[in-house]
Amino acid sequence: MIERQQTKQRMSRVVKHNGTIYLCGQVCADATKEIKEQTQTMLDKVDELLIESGSSREHILSATVYVKDMALHFAGMNEVWDAWVPEGHAPARACVEASMAREALLVEISVIAAVK
Repeated sequence: MIERQQTKQRMSRVVKHNGTIYLCGQVCADATKEIKEQTQTMLDKVDELLIESGSSREHILSATVYVKDMALHFAGMNEVWDAWVPEGHAPARACVEASMAREALLVEISVIAAVK
C-alpha cells in the first residue's frame, strides 16, 4: 500500500511504501539567511517530517543535496550537515550544484528513510 501525506495537486510532502519514507525536497524556513542557517532550518524540517512519519535521522538511507553554488556554499553546508548526522549513521549521499526554484534559496534536500 502507498500512503501519501500532505498531498496537494503537484506533490506529496511524504510518501510511505513498504517500510520506506520518501520526503519531497525540503528548503529552509527563511531564505534571507546565509547558508549555515538555511541548511540548519532545512534539516530541522527533515527531522520534523521523519518523526511525524515514524522514522528519524538515524534511519536515513539516502540524501540528495542541491547547492546553488558549490564554490560559495559547499563548505558551510557540510559543516552543518556533519554536525547533524549521527555518528555511525551517515546515509548514502549525493551533492550537486543546481539552480533553485527561488533566487534566494541556497540549498535543498531530498531524503529517503526507513521506517523505525
